[in-house]
Amino acid sequence: MSPRALLAAALIAMPALAQAPAKSLPQHIADDFITLAGGVHPGYRINHAKGIVLTGTFAPSPGATALSRAPHLSAPSTPVIVRFSDPTGVPTIPDNNPNAWPKGIAIRFSLANGAYTDIVSISHNGFVVGTGEDFAAFLDSVIATKPNSPHPNPVEQFLGSHPRAKKFVTDPHPLPVSFATESYYGNNALTFVNAQGVKQVGRYRIVPVDGEKFLSTAAAAKTPPNYLFDEIPKHLPFKLKVLVQLASPGDQTSDGSIVWPDDRKLVELGVVTVTTVAPNNAELQRTLAFNPIYLCDGIQLADDPLIALRSAVYALSVAHRRP
Repeated sequence: MSPRALLAAALIAMPALAQAPAKSLPQHIADDFITLAGGVHPGYRINHAKGIVLTGTFAPSPGATALSRAPHLSAPSTPVIVRFSDPTGVPTIPDNNPNAWPKGIAIRFSLANGAYTDIVSISHNGFVVGTGEDFAAFLDSVIATKPNSPHPNPVEQFLGSHPRAKKFVTDPHPLPVSFATESYYGNNALTFVNAQGVKQVGRYRIVPVDGEKFLSTAAAAKTPPNYLFDEIPKHLPFKLKVLVQLASPGDQTSDGSIVWPDDRKLVELGVVTVTTVAPNNAELQRTLAFNPIYLCDGIQLADDPLIALRSAVYALSVAHRRP
């Protein structure tokens, strides 16, 4: 082909190249998680890869139906699947690694006719940022920060312009004695609807019935890398309260990084009793796909856009579950 013909072909191709679709935001975030984990770890989630699955039951509290008509709040008992986890996509991360925080919990309530609803929460009140774009920018800044990066390095620059993200990163996070002695927060708001159609916006909170318990600095320094996973079978059975913190008029409900004041009403939905380590854990780790968008009658999405984004990223993670 002559040089003139090559130039003509290139000019024809340019509009098509310019119109090539950009990477979606969920894919951007998923790819960042994979980069931070040092690549794909086949058979594992791209975040919260290290986990353990347990089973138990949920019993609703008297008065829970005043908040929501959700079926598990009126049934005497509902089977549950509970997964505790360490963050990052590294399945061998030590439980005491500073990057293995915040800890995670996912609870699946098994409803009638094969239906279910999920809660997915972390052990920090308030998410790192309030939008998907900011979360991608935060992950990008972590990736761009190298040991020899001049100060302020990319992550320092991001935190300097995002004070709630800085608080998330710098808040103390002592190591829990057990996954069962930690509190977990559903930082994205949902709408709860009762039988009369009354709607109230709230956020989940999961707290240990026996209270929070954390290790001293000295004890934490001596923990083995898998201490939480070795400990949890010995802790059985244990109980967790499922609460909802209700928003008051004027509270921000579309930004999960904004923490509501402590004086906001807490409604107890019921108690999860965790009794057993699931015998087929390895298979369940690959097949279970918890998702905060898996709701049910009586629990609806509110105006927080991060739930839909999280759902999309989780769906991309499923592709890496099979080794």
